[in-house]
Amino acid sequence: MARLPRRPQARGPSAEVALAPSRCSGDEDCLLILPDVIKPHLRVVFCGTAAGDASARASAYYAGPGNFFWRVLHEIGLTPTRLAPSDYARLLEYGIGLTDVCKRRSGSDRAIRRKDFDVARVVSLIDRYQPRILAFNGKRAAQIVLGHPIAYGPQTERLAETRLFALPSTSAAARGFWDIGHWRWLVAAAL
Repeated sequence: MARLPRRPQARGPSAEVALAPSRCSGDEDCLLILPDVIKPHLRVVFCGTAAGDASARASAYYAGPGNFFWRVLHEIGLTPTRLAPSDYARLLEYGIGLTDVCKRRSGSDRAIRRKDFDVARVVSLIDRYQPRILAFNGKRAAQIVLGHPIAYGPQTERLAETRLFALPSTSAAARGFWDIGHWRWLVAAAL
């Protein structure tokens, strides 16, 4: 399997949990729209493209009225109850983390500019915390991080030892591509 290169980075304490807003990497110093929800060795970290406008306003992941992320997590058995967007930090209790490729802008995938993506930050985050799986919630996030077109399902690349999966987006804007089968396959095959 091909592996993406490891990026040099500062190592922090192994028990660190990133829940407070932190700073982006790169030339521009900026607060993140939503904090990363992560700690070492999670079962899966879900990575979206960027927080939608409703999520940014609510300060909670997947808070748009048409997004069914929280329903799907419960339906496929990753959470024992259906959590609300405001409960996003509780995902750590179930071995689940959250991040986005763009942390300093909110909006639809079409509204986010290429220069707003911070792939190096995502690679560094995954290298540092080493979840079992990084699952992209939507093809665009996966294509941005991997740098090439992808198909849904497991990817041949890895980030350090972390396996990569591309899943159909839970966003209402992507309903035409929805297939819960890929999400169920992720759980059955990898978790």
